[in-house]
Amino acid sequence: MPAVVVYPPDEDGGRRVRVDGEQLGRAWSLRDVAVLLERAGLEGVDDLDVAGADWIEWRGGGPEVWGR
Repeated sequence: MPAVVVYPPDEDGGRRVRVDGEQLGRAWSLRDVAVLLERAGLEGVDDLDVAGADWIEWRGGGPEVWGR
Protein backbone atom coordinates (compact mmCIF):
# COMPACT_ATOMS: atom_id res chain seq x y z
CA MET A 1 0.00 0.00 0.00
CA PRO A 2 1.22 3.50 -0.71
CA ALA A 3 1.92 5.95 2.10
CA VAL A 4 -1.18 8.17 2.25
CA VAL A 5 -1.32 11.26 4.47
CA VAL A 6 -4.34 13.50 4.93
CA TYR A 7 -3.36 16.78 6.57
CA PRO A 8 -5.39 18.93 9.00
CA PRO A 9 -8.12 21.16 7.59
CA ASP A 10 -6.86 24.51 6.31
CA GLU A 11 -8.59 27.89 6.65
CA ASP A 12 -11.03 26.93 3.87
CA GLY A 13 -11.82 23.54 5.41
CA GLY A 14 -9.95 21.52 2.79
CA ARG A 15 -7.38 18.88 3.68
CA ARG A 16 -4.24 18.30 1.61
CA VAL A 17 -3.73 14.70 0.47
CA ARG A 18 -0.32 13.20 -0.29
CA VAL A 19 0.54 9.75 -1.63
CA ASP A 20 4.13 8.54 -1.44
CA GLY A 21 5.28 12.13 -0.90
CA GLU A 22 3.40 13.55 -3.91
CA GLN A 23 0.68 16.09 -3.25
CA LEU A 24 -2.51 15.02 -5.02
CA GLY A 25 -4.67 17.99 -4.12
CA ARG A 26 -7.17 19.09 -1.50
CA ALA A 27 -10.25 17.25 -0.29
CA TRP A 28 -13.36 18.55 1.44
CA SER A 29 -14.96 15.13 2.07
CA LEU A 30 -14.25 11.41 2.20
CA ARG A 31 -15.50 11.15 -1.39
CA ASP A 32 -12.92 13.72 -2.47
CA VAL A 33 -10.15 11.67 -0.83
CA ALA A 34 -11.41 8.54 -2.63
CA VAL A 35 -11.43 10.36 -5.98
CA LEU A 36 -7.88 11.62 -5.46
CA LEU A 37 -6.70 8.11 -4.57
CA GLU A 38 -8.40 6.67 -7.65
CA ARG A 39 -6.63 9.26 -9.80
CA ALA A 40 -3.36 8.12 -8.20
CA GLY A 41 -4.05 4.57 -9.39
CA LEU A 42 -5.83 2.96 -6.44
CA GLU A 43 -8.85 1.41 -8.12
CA GLY A 44 -12.08 0.60 -6.35
CA VAL A 45 -11.56 2.91 -3.39
CA ASP A 46 -14.77 4.34 -1.95
CA ASP A 47 -15.81 6.52 0.98
CA LEU A 48 -16.06 3.58 3.40
CA ASP A 49 -12.61 2.34 2.41
CA VAL A 50 -11.19 5.79 3.08
CA ALA A 51 -12.92 6.13 6.46
CA GLY A 52 -11.78 2.73 7.72
CA ALA A 53 -8.36 2.38 6.13
CA ASP A 54 -5.53 1.76 8.56
CA TRP A 55 -3.08 2.63 5.75
CA ILE A 56 -4.15 6.28 5.72
CA GLU A 57 -2.46 8.59 8.21
CA TRP A 58 -4.92 11.25 9.35
CA ARG A 59 -3.21 14.33 10.82
CA GLY A 60 -5.13 16.90 12.81
CA GLY A 61 -8.18 14.69 13.23
CA GLY A 62 -9.60 11.55 11.72
CA PRO A 63 -11.90 11.00 8.75
CA GLU A 64 -14.79 12.69 10.55
CA VAL A 65 -12.97 16.06 10.83
CA TRP A 66 -13.68 18.55 8.03
CA GLY A 67 -13.66 22.32 8.08
CA ARG A 68 -12.85 24.64 10.94
